[in-house]
Amino acid sequence: MKITRTSMFTNVTRTREINITPAQLEAWQTGTTIQLAAPHLDADDREFVMTGMTPEEWAQSVGPEE
Repeated sequence: MKITRTSMFTNVTRTREINITPAQLEAWQTGTTIQLAAPHLDADDREFVMTGMTPEEWAQSVGPEE
């Protein structure tokens, strides 16, 4: 499903294809944690759904993973 989000970090709007169903997205939007609503998503896809941030933006904002 195509998901469009505006990054909380850069304010850039992007669209990505995310493996999430409308029902899973609705569950998250109505209060279920993203980890429970769509447990198959990796951390990068979860972050994009929640904040619109890409892995590159995440690294810039919080630094590289250790």
